[in-house]
Amino acid sequence: MRVRYSYLKEQFADPWPILREIDKLVQTSDFTLGNPVAEFEERFAGLIGARFAVGVNSGTDALFLALKALGVGPGDEVITVAFTFVATCGAIVATGAKPVFVDVVPNDYVMDPALIEKAITPRTKALLPVHYAGHAADMPALLAIARRHKLAVVEDSCQAISAAIDGQCTGTFGDAGAFSLHPLKNLNVWGDGGIITTNSEALRNKLKLLRNHGLKNRDEVAVYGYNSRLDSLQACVGNALIRDAAWITEQRIKWANRLDAGLKDLSPHVTIPVRKPNQRYVYHLYMLLVRDRDRLLKYLLDNEIQAKVHYPIPMHLQECSKSLGYKRGDLPVTEAQCGSIITLPVHQHLNEQHIDYMIEKVRKFYS
Repeated sequence: MRVRYSYLKEQFADPWPILREIDKLVQTSDFTLGNPVAEFEERFAGLIGARFAVGVNSGTDALFLALKALGVGPGDEVITVAFTFVATCGAIVATGAKPVFVDVVPNDYVMDPALIEKAITPRTKALLPVHYAGHAADMPALLAIARRHKLAVVEDSCQAISAAIDGQCTGTFGDAGAFSLHPLKNLNVWGDGGIITTNSEALRNKLKLLRNHGLKNRDEVAVYGYNSRLDSLQACVGNALIRDAAWITEQRIKWANRLDAGLKDLSPHVTIPVRKPNQRYVYHLYMLLVRDRDRLLKYLLDNEIQAKVHYPIPMHLQECSKSLGYKRGDLPVTEAQCGSIITLPVHQHLNEQHIDYMIEKVRKFYS
């Protein structure tokens, strides 16, 4: 049996419903910030319960523009985690600010609130928690710290569309939430795309300026901005796929729960991360902490299970972070988890046989 990691071939086996919407777009030539973009923004805001949503070019730009709109710039520091994709840190650096890393919660993938206050300096401007792999960071605790120290909060929700704490979706807690629509995200488009959510009308208006060169209208420029518009074509794809967002999420949760049940008794060889009862995990990635990770990865690949590692080298130990001054041992939980993390396929185009086959092979490896 082959268990594929990518599901795009299956998802777009019949592209014609989307192509018909694109054909309508071509007929109107409404290519730049057209009606499909406004429609998608409204639908996305409704999906996660935010007042406003602003479509941009990518999840990376969503992070960058949110930080810029909140005044983050040269000389500032932004506290985040090294257990993340490079875009989180890259967006901070692009503003001219400095990433300051704190460790993650043991057996979880998210920022440890207990470590925040000792990382705050007079230069700290914002917190950037990452809802990694669809696991929500502890937003109530982080917001309490941010309010005490008058810090902005941008949520990296790029991997967490519809993740929630006590029924409230990520991306609606902080000043802004940043989402990615990359093809392998739970809600995706046919290329790069991103969206920023906020409950502040003033921030929404600033973001709309920044994404479109700072233009108030065709002839007046309010601020120097950027070219980071969500393409109308990608918005057409998003409008077609957002109807399936709830089903896609439920399928991923279903398969993740089945994997949890089949692997939960393999401790200490396999550690299932924390699953808090008041959280909704959406499993952009289904990740486990395992012993002898590299041999297990090879074994799974040899058995046609397309497992992956996200990611083996944490950001504070990457070459690009040398100037930040971190060394091995500075973030022990992050480093340990990067050495033992493994990702199993969990997308909506799998079936029970695929899930049970993965359980069987992992159990056989440790038997």
